[in-house]
Parts: sequence; structure tokens; C-alpha cells
Amino acid sequence: MSEQSVYLNGRIVPAAEASVGVWDAGFLHGASTFTTMLARGGEPPGKVFRLPRHLARLLDTVELLGMSTDATAESLTIAVGRTLEANALADARVRVTLTPGSVRGDGGPTTLVTAQPLGEQPSEWYERGISVVVSSLQQQRGSVIHGYKTGCYLPRMLARQEAAAKGAAEALWFTTDQRLAEACFTNVFLVLDGTVRTPPLDTPVLPGIVREAVIELCGELEIDCDAEGQLTVHEMLAADEAFLTGSISGVRPVVRIERHDVGDAKPGPVTRRLMAAYDQLVRRECGID
Repeated sequence: MSEQSVYLNGRIVPAAEASVGVWDAGFLHGASTFTTMLARGGEPPGKVFRLPRHLARLLDTVELLGMSTDATAESLTIAVGRTLEANALADARVRVTLTPGSVRGDGGPTTLVTAQPLGEQPSEWYERGISVVVSSLQQQRGSVIHGYKTGCYLPRMLARQEAAAKGAAEALWFTTDQRLAEACFTNVFLVLDGTVRTPPLDTPVLPGIVREAVIELCGELEIDCDAEGQLTVHEMLAADEAFLTGSISGVRPVVRIERHDVGDAKPGPVTRRLMAAYDQLVRRECGID
């Protein structure tokens, strides 16, 4: 594979030559926001699934955090397209990162777009399902690092390491008042008595683009869905099915939580319907025959 290129502050440059200043607030303090997106296509360049929604969420976070940036939805759309084209990628993992720039005020904001080959997701994730654990870390309502995609991802990385050490693929987070929130990098859904349930956004949880798409699909498939009611450990352990959603991993069935089997420890029928419907949705919106 040829050397990858990135978009950095208005220019496409070789990744090996791209650099961010040592005084950049994103590097020094984690003062950044980002979004990771899925691009799919029959041939290069691919099309990002729901790019406008990703960028709207990204810029909403910029506004909520009062972060300085000169990026707009229009400029970022162009930047993403240029990056995919420069790397000749049809199926890719695309990330946009924004920082306010130098803490010394001697440089403008940073805009970085990267695109990497998507690669194959492990088939056993979808055929057999995954195991998860409950993280020892907790989320707190009102915290600026929960509910937003900021560069302060160390707690999530530590929780993922905790899960890996136990042989699990992900870790579920609870809040300090014992409400089920999300996984390290994905949203969580439960299926109870035929109803698909997911924690509300003000739990807080990340407003996932695939989370939003699955809720839409439930409506189209006439599957009851509740995205408003809080969930506790009781609902988690009583669930007939469970699954996680993320931009790169899609819809992944969860068949075991710690030592507890979810349902019959196999991907359930509601989850399978949503997996198939989501795959069709991505193919349709990305223009794949």
C-alpha cells in the first residue's frame, strides 16, 4: 500500500510529514473534539455514512464546549472528500479532529482528517456475539467528558484495557447513581419482552449516529423501541438480547455480560433483524449495489 495522506489545515500532505505544534491545546490538554465515521463504496472514493449528521454533532460539541475553530460543515465535507480521494479508499475509517490550536495564541485552530483502510471486522462478532464486562469506572451527569466526543478518552481506554484483561471485547459503564449508560466506544441496547431499549441521551451517553439509525430502523420494522426510560442492572440482567452499536463495528450482538449469559447466549432474533436492516441501510445510503 502506498503512503497514506492526511488533510491538515487546508492541505493534503503525506502522513509522515504532518505535524501538530507542541503548544497545541489538543496535544497538551486533550482539548479537542472528534468524530469517527464509516465510508463505504463500490470503488474509490467511498461515501461516508451520514456525513451531515456526524458533522452536525461535531460542530454542536464545538459550540457546547466553546471551542475555537474555523471549520464549517461545508469545509469539512470538502476535506473528507479530498482525503478519501487522495488515499484512493472506497471502504475506510475516517476521522475528523478539531482543536483550538496553540495555548500561546500564536497559531490558528487545527483541523485534521485521516482515512485508513477499513479492514474486515471479525466475523465471530456477528455470528456468535461478544462478551462484555462491567467497568469499575463510572460516569457522572454534568461531566464534560461524558456525553461528548472529546480528546479526553483516557478513562475509556483504561476501561477497554480492563475488559481485554478479562477476555472481553467491551466494557459497560454505569453512572454514579447506578444507571446503565454505554460501552467504552459504543452505545448499548437491550431487548426486553420484545421491546428494544437504550439509555436516554441525558444519562449521559454519546449521541451515536448508529444509535440514532437503529432507533429509526425500529420504527420502520415496527419494533417497539424505548429510548427515554432509564435502565438499571436489573433490566440488564433480565434482557432477552443485548447489542452494541458503533460507526465502525455496526451492530454487534452481546451474548455474555461478565459470567451471565444473555438469553440463550446466542444472537437473538430482534438483534439479527436489526443487523440485517442496518447493513442494507448503509449499502443503500452509500450507493452500493
